[in-house]
Amino acid sequence: MKMIVAIVNRDDAGSVSSALTQAGFSATKLATTGGFLAAGNTTFIVGTDEARVDEAVAVIEKHCRKRSQTVPGAGYGAAPETMFPVEVTVGGATLFVLDVERFEKI
Repeated sequence: MKMIVAIVNRDDAGSVSSALTQAGFSATKLATTGGFLAAGNTTFIVGTDEARVDEAVAVIEKHCRKRSQTVPGAGYGAAPETMFPVEVTVGGATLFVLDVERFEKI
């Protein structure tokens, strides 16, 4: 058995959740916040058989997209005049696939 921890941009969370359910995966959703941009994310925890890991990853990948976002950046000083906008790529998904030593449904 495997556990997939998928950190997904909040803009993609609804479609990922629906797609996982339609594909027969059970998922727990957690509201999370990223450290870099302090942006809202959704973290999905999906338990599945090892044979279905690639299928679950493909579902998540299909429903996540990367996008550009402009955020305030900092120059070499803390003064406001040193601030300048920076374009960063956000979205997509970050996935961890972990071995599950024990699984019980009580």
